[in-house]
Amino acid sequence: MKGKYKAALALLLLIILLPLTLAMTLGYWVPTLVGIWLPAGTRIAFEQSPKITRSGLQIPDLRYFAGECTLARLENVSLSHPSRWQLHAGSVNIDSACFSKLPQSDAVPGAPRTLAEWQSMLPNTWLTIDNLRFAPWEKWQGKLSLSLTPQRQEIHYDGPDAKLRARLKGQALVVSQFEAQVMDNEPPLKLVGKFTMPLVPDGLPVQGHVESTFQLPQISPLVDAELDWNGNQGQLLAMARGEPDPLLDLPWTLTEQQLTLSDGRWSWPFQDGIPLSGRIGLKIDDWQKGLEQMQITGRLNVLTSGDAGKGNAVLTIGPGKLSMENSDMPLQLTGEAKQGDLILYAVLPAHLKGMLTDPSLTFLPGALLRSRGRIIDSLNIDDIRWPLAGVKVARQGVDGRLQAILKAHEDATGDFVLHLDGKAENFLPDKGTWEWRYWGDGHFTPMQARWDVKGTGMWRDSAIVLNTLSTGFDKLQYGTMTMAKPRLVLEEPIHWNRDEQHPSFKGALSLDAAETTFTGGSVLPPSTFKFSVDGRDPTFFLFKGNLRAQAIGPIQLSGRWDGERLRGQAWWPKQSLTVFQPLVPPDLKMALRDGELYAQVAFSAAAGQGFEAGGHGVLKGGSAWMPDNQVNGVDFVLPFRFKEGVWDLGTRHPVSLRIAEIVNQVTAKNVTADLQGTWPYSETSPLQLSNVSVDILGGKLTMQQLRMPQHDPALLRLQNISTSELISAVNTKQFAMSGAMNGALPLWLNNDKWIIKDGWLNNPGPMTLRVDKDMADAIVDDNIAAGAAINWLRYMEISRSWTKINLDNLGMLTLDARISGTSRVDGKSNTVHLNYTHQENVFDLWRSLRFGDNLQSWLEQHATLPVSRCDGGKECKEQ
Repeated sequence: MKGKYKAALALLLLIILLPLTLAMTLGYWVPTLVGIWLPAGTRIAFEQSPKITRSGLQIPDLRYFAGECTLARLENVSLSHPSRWQLHAGSVNIDSACFSKLPQSDAVPGAPRTLAEWQSMLPNTWLTIDNLRFAPWEKWQGKLSLSLTPQRQEIHYDGPDAKLRARLKGQALVVSQFEAQVMDNEPPLKLVGKFTMPLVPDGLPVQGHVESTFQLPQISPLVDAELDWNGNQGQLLAMARGEPDPLLDLPWTLTEQQLTLSDGRWSWPFQDGIPLSGRIGLKIDDWQKGLEQMQITGRLNVLTSGDAGKGNAVLTIGPGKLSMENSDMPLQLTGEAKQGDLILYAVLPAHLKGMLTDPSLTFLPGALLRSRGRIIDSLNIDDIRWPLAGVKVARQGVDGRLQAILKAHEDATGDFVLHLDGKAENFLPDKGTWEWRYWGDGHFTPMQARWDVKGTGMWRDSAIVLNTLSTGFDKLQYGTMTMAKPRLVLEEPIHWNRDEQHPSFKGALSLDAAETTFTGGSVLPPSTFKFSVDGRDPTFFLFKGNLRAQAIGPIQLSGRWDGERLRGQAWWPKQSLTVFQPLVPPDLKMALRDGELYAQVAFSAAAGQGFEAGGHGVLKGGSAWMPDNQVNGVDFVLPFRFKEGVWDLGTRHPVSLRIAEIVNQVTAKNVTADLQGTWPYSETSPLQLSNVSVDILGGKLTMQQLRMPQHDPALLRLQNISTSELISAVNTKQFAMSGAMNGALPLWLNNDKWIIKDGWLNNPGPMTLRVDKDMADAIVDDNIAAGAAINWLRYMEISRSWTKINLDNLGMLTLDARISGTSRVDGKSNTVHLNYTHQENVFDLWRSLRFGDNLQSWLEQHATLPVSRCDGGKECKEQ
């Protein structure tokens, strides 16, 4: 009996301990057991052993391997059965690159074949995956929910960029919602449809109809798309609302061996100035063998039209394959495209290789892109060439030699040739390396000059460096100016760091020129403008530098550029006026003797605004000597603003001119003049000259105000002008005068007839006139009648005179004079009244400068005898 009790006890312990042991060792025996039903070459593994709890089975981590590649990884999986089976996973990560490791045939004997058989095997199940991710398409991750019964299967998928609602009942599949955010900042792609699934689920649905309305980027009309098929034939049609031609019309045929897109059409009418259209054909052989085995052959042509005619380019595809591991696809683009006057030619043989998720495109020998025509109205492209042989384009960037040759001309400015040559290594903007050098030359017709340029640089990661630069002209000739050999070079390399956190832009340049000559003989010595830049990028930086032309300067400049506006200031420190001696033409024989000059200007320039500036310049104690005159003690202050082509002179204080002395035939002292207003002037913004005064000929010449535009004459006043000094200045020997003279000359500058109208002169005190004896004797000898009259003018005391003066704008001067006085000759006194009118062209007079001879001629022609009278029996007198 004891043996039986022991056997019964052992069996009881086995019954109790075996399930406990199996439960505790799930991580060891479950993978082996499941492997019986898995495809060959695949397996599952646990990092942590599953656990059985009161609520169900908990699996912390499960991995599914295809070979050594992790095809799927499941985390936080739980299996329970509240009312139906419920499978929940926290996350599932699937690597699409591992699909190629799956065996080609995974048929299991006795496995269901028809769709109905598969559906009948489904248990009543809820399946939920909180986060389903497919590498490398992580963009489409989301939450998956499945509700499965043998009669009805539903799927819900919700992600940031994708949503799906679909229901399968028997062979009828209804997609009630599908949304995909294909492009950022654009409306999502949406579609709905109904399908009839095949009896054997090893192919596409046997028939179906799908409709969709979506918005394409950068075009305004909505696009309606329909996909219809029945059996092995179908058609895809996409129409933009309001457009007569379809954007895409693809008839297709599908057999067990081949998918064919035959005689498809496409069009794109939304490209400004270059509507595109064409045909498409594509053939995919062995499509059922999967992506790795299918062979693809196709042809796409693009039709363009422009002012230069029609263009046709053809893209030939294959035959080749696209693979997740090693694609092998020949491509060639051949033909031309035309837009307006621009023609683009292409012969681009290439080869696509590598993983489909990371392909590379290599251009083969003979690959060349060319263009000619007109980009803008004034620039004509004679020929531009981009040789691309050996260049490789991949996700990592561009590799290979990058070249370009540009020949062009501009009708007004001239022709030029530019070359670019460099090498790229895995280059993309702000990634990889691109080193280059460039050179070229051309003609600059407006200034009859040749120019050239050369330099080197590189773009490495986020840093662009311009290592060398030299560009300039052999000369610049414009109007009266000729600048010899201006050239811009780098003093320090320009570094542009494009890092978003720490951007910077630094460098230094120098603009040098040899002598600048002017046709009048002025010469600006060799000049240099050196400046540096320091900022964030080429659209935002500070600059500072100085401009010097040997002894002239330095003019210090500083400012900033913010991408839209250039702002700055220039400061000219005080320096001697004598440094400007080279600018004085030698023919003037002018020597700058003394004086100091300084200035300060702020300026601004922007598109739509133009150039604006404001500031002031000051000249103090200026002095210049010439063989016949001297100008001493010149003080000149010029406050100004310049905007929209208008000078605003005297912004806070008038433009001020003060000259201590002008030494000439007539010495002028204490010259003053003030100017304020705008140039060009207008009625609303006049220009006003005021406070004009000069001490001259022992008196004073003044003008209170001259306003432009002029409505009233500017009154030029003469006060106590010494006639003796005037005669001495004219240096005439034929007569002499003494005494003061006053006058007023109404001055017009824009009158249609007059320069001076109704001006006058008179004597405020006694004046004397003495005619040279030799001149008087000559007149007496030549003309007895005139000689009798001239005898009374040999010496005359003038008590009263009044002269009316008019000067028209042709230079004709008219003098109407009334002179009264006493003639004293040979001890006799006679009262003389002299009335005369004189006309002469002052422009001719100034040219001749023979004032004395003209006066003698006038006296000979116009002098008359005085009138005789007797007074009370006394001695008769002539008048």
